[in-house]
Amino acid sequence: MINGDKIKELIKHRYPFLLVDRVTELEEGKRAKGIKNVSLNEEFFNGHFPNHSVMPGTLIIEAFAQVSAIALSKEENKNQIGFLAGIDNCKITEQVLPGDCLEIDVEILRLKGTVGRGRGVATVNEKAVCKADLLFAIKNIN
Repeated sequence: MINGDKIKELIKHRYPFLLVDRVTELEEGKRAKGIKNVSLNEEFFNGHFPNHSVMPGTLIIEAFAQVSAIALSKEENKNQIGFLAGIDNCKITEQVLPGDCLEIDVEILRLKGTVGRGRGVATVNEKAVCKADLLFAIKNIN
């Protein structure tokens, strides 16, 4: 299990945009499973939506991208950063609410050079809430 400071070593995201609290499974270069504990104290709930707090779908997709970056966090990618380049076949089927434990399971389908494709499924209480295929590009940050 990976959490806290170790996640910050693997990806460059920081508060308020770090959307992975814990990694429960990791096969470097292949797949990762992460958890986002959704709290009513999240900054985005101030405006999305007053009196009916719902996690924005775009942030669920961002959580997919961050878990994908963790899956790709091999030593040879240490000074690189993954950028979301596209989203295909996205379906959001349920709302994610404060108090939910969002589980994000991402599989890297293909990586050729600096471009790749992954597939993500997010669940709450073992029920799928979002599925999407992601395109990403890896860039050197030095």
